[in-house]
Amino acid sequence: MLGLRENVFGRYLRNGDQINVEITTEMIKELREATGAGVLDCKKALVETNGDMEKAVIKLREKGLAKAAKKADREANEGLIGHYVHAGSRAAALVEVNCETDFVARTPAFQELAHDVAMQVVAMSPRFVSIASVPEEVIEAEKAVYRKQLEGENKPSQIIERIIDGKLKKFYQDNCLLEQPFIKDEGKTVGQLVTELIAQLGENIVIKRFVRYQVGE
Repeated sequence: MLGLRENVFGRYLRNGDQINVEITTEMIKELREATGAGVLDCKKALVETNGDMEKAVIKLREKGLAKAAKKADREANEGLIGHYVHAGSRAAALVEVNCETDFVARTPAFQELAHDVAMQVVAMSPRFVSIASVPEEVIEAEKAVYRKQLEGENKPSQIIERIIDGKLKKFYQDNCLLEQPFIKDEGKTVGQLVTELIAQLGENIVIKRFVRYQVGE
C-alpha cells in the first residue's frame, strides 16, 4: 500500500486510488510571485498539476505566451523613452518602448523593461530591433560573404545553404536586439523578455526604435 507523506506544497489527500494535494493559499501566493498570474489562474494550474509547482509555472507561462501572441497585433501608441548612461558617461542609449495605455507605461515592471533594454543596447550594440527590420540588401551582402568563405570546400549545395542559414542565425543573434540573449538572464532573449511582460501586464508591448551614443563615434 502506498504511504502518505507531506511535501512542501501541501497536504496529501486520498481520493479512491488517487492521491491529490490540497492547494493552499501559500502555494497560490508562491505561484503568483513566480509568474505574475491571477489568483484564480494560479489555483486552476495547481489543481490541474496536482500541486506540482514547476509544472504549474510551465502551464501558466505557456498560457501567458499564447495570450501574448494574440495581443501582438493590437496597436501600442503609449509608452515611454527608456535611457541608460554607462559608468564614466562614455556610452548611453535611448529606447522607445510602446504599450497600449498610459497606465501600463507607469507601472514599475514596464519602466524596468525600458531601462533594461536601454542597458542592453549600450552593452551589446545591436544594429537592428528585429529580424524583420534588417534590410534585404544587408542580408544578401552577409550571404555573399558566407558563400565566399565557403568557396573551395567542395561541399554539396544543400550543405552550403545549411551552413549559410546557421551563420545568418548567428548574425541575427549578434545584431538584432530582440534576438540577443538578455544581459541579466542569458537563458532568455530580449524578445522572450518582452513576451513574458505582455503576458504579465495584459497589453501589447513593442520596442519601436533605439539609438546608441559612444564618445568618439
